[in-house]
Amino acid sequence: MSAMTSSQPLTVPGYAHVYSGKVRDLYAPLDESGTPRKDQLLLVASDRMSAYDFVLDTPIPDKGAVLTQLSLWWFERLEDLVPNHVVSADVPDEVAGRAVLVKRLAMLPVECVARAYLTGGGLTEYRADGHVSGVALPDGLVDGSRLPEPVFTPSTKAPMGEHDQPMPYAAVEAEIGAPLAARVRDLTTSILARGNEIAAERGILIADTKVEFGLDGDDVVLADEVLTPDSSRFWPAELWEPGHPQPSYDKQYVRDWLTSSASGWDKESGQAPPDLPEDVVAQTRAKYVEAYERLTGRTFS
Repeated sequence: MSAMTSSQPLTVPGYAHVYSGKVRDLYAPLDESGTPRKDQLLLVASDRMSAYDFVLDTPIPDKGAVLTQLSLWWFERLEDLVPNHVVSADVPDEVAGRAVLVKRLAMLPVECVARAYLTGGGLTEYRADGHVSGVALPDGLVDGSRLPEPVFTPSTKAPMGEHDQPMPYAAVEAEIGAPLAARVRDLTTSILARGNEIAAERGILIADTKVEFGLDGDDVVLADEVLTPDSSRFWPAELWEPGHPQPSYDKQYVRDWLTSSASGWDKESGQAPPDLPEDVVAQTRAKYVEAYERLTGRTFS
């Protein structure tokens, strides 16, 4: 399966390129007159890897396929909680396995994040004043602590290359209105809770996750990806031990290498990160594939 890493988007017959993000490329289907349709998009997951707000030059083979197939698996298991944007997984051969045809939605301008365990940026906030995105948490928590229940800790949607910033709930209400804010808060925490119910049976803890919602008329619809190693932190349950960073199945492995002395990179420098060595690429691919296989019970091919 070829990696999609070039700054030049892939040509997909019957589709017009609309936009490229850090990882995904969007195409609009063409109607019989050759005009891009306004109601659907082809969402293609590339093998690009992003970290610390940079898109790395080194791809992770098969990453796009893992993200797409795992999202489709989760969408089925969340259908009773919230409708999703999937129209069809029957896509052109050029992007088979790593693309899905979806409804075009009015996307909400909020990063919807929920945390079931304390780590990462949430831990940094907590250590400062006992709060995460304005939510007060119990005293005495450490890196890896399980929270009493999943909490909604939204952030801003920053432009590419800039950092998302923690966003208090009142700011979400001001941005999208109180009823819609309450709806996406409850959906985000419910998705993480359901995800952990299912993942726990397979030996995985989902520490936190980011989900995207859009509007189809007045209906809230789950979009983009869901409960993948790119959007979530996956920890092997048998190794969970609060008090220090946990081993993970996600791109934390890449982050850890980039901030190690081995990379020679200073993330505060503003310079782009170096290429990833072959062993880091292989280990990262293996972690993504293992997460897919442990969760779904399927063999990735």
